[in-house]
Amino acid sequence: MIDLYFWPTPNGVKITIALEALGLPYNVIPVNIGKGDQFKPDFLAFSPNNRMPAIIDHDGPDGAPISIFESGAILQYLAQKTGKLMPKDKRGQIEVTEWLMWQMGGFGPMLGQAHHFNIYAKEKIAYGMERYSNEANRLYGVLERRLAKNDYVVGDEMTIADIAIFPWTRTYYNQGVDLADYPNVEAWRTRMFSHEAVQVGMKVGAEWREDLSKLTGADWDKMFGMDKASSGS
Repeated sequence: MIDLYFWPTPNGVKITIALEALGLPYNVIPVNIGKGDQFKPDFLAFSPNNRMPAIIDHDGPDGAPISIFESGAILQYLAQKTGKLMPKDKRGQIEVTEWLMWQMGGFGPMLGQAHHFNIYAKEKIAYGMERYSNEANRLYGVLERRLAKNDYVVGDEMTIADIAIFPWTRTYYNQGVDLADYPNVEAWRTRMFSHEAVQVGMKVGAEWREDLSKLTGADWDKMFGMDKASSGS
C-alpha cells in the first residue's frame, strides 16, 4: 500500500494519475496547503521542503517502507518499481527523463508564476503578468513542436513525461495562453483525457479544491511563501 500525501494541485494530480495508470493501491492523506498542513512536523519529517506530494511506500525496494518527496522523483520511482510508463529502450528512457526535467525545471514553475501574477497576486503587476505569460507561451510552443513528431511526448504511448506535463495545462486560460495557438497540444490533451486513469486521477480530491485567490491574512502568507516558515528563513 502507498500512502499519498496530497492536495489537488497539478503536482499532486501527477501522482494520482500515475497510481491509477499503474493500478497500484494507495491511500490519500490530505495536506491542506491553504491551511499550512505542509508545515506540520510529522509531514516535514519525510518531506523536508514543506511541499506536497510525498509518498510512503510500505513495500519499498527491500520490502521495507520508503518515503519519497518531489513529484518528479515519485514518478521515476513508480516507473522503476513497476517497469511501466517508461520506454524499454535506453534512448527512450533518456528522452523521458529530459522531458520530465523540462517540466520540473520550467513548464511547472513558469506556468505557476503566470498563474500567480494573473490570478493570485494581491496587486496586478503588469510586468509580472506579461513576463510570465510570455514565458508560458514560449514553453507551450516548445511542447507544440515536440508533439508535431509523436502522439505523446516520447513515442506513441503515455509515459511519466506526459503525466508530469498534462496537469499543468488544466488551467491554461489563467496562464495567458490560448490553446487555439497550439493545435498539437490541444490534440494531445484530448488523447490524454481519453485514458480512464487520467480521468479518475484528475478527480481525486476535487471536493477539496478551493479558490485560492480568496485566501486572506495568514493563510495567504502561508500559501504563497510570505512568512518565515514557508520562506525557509
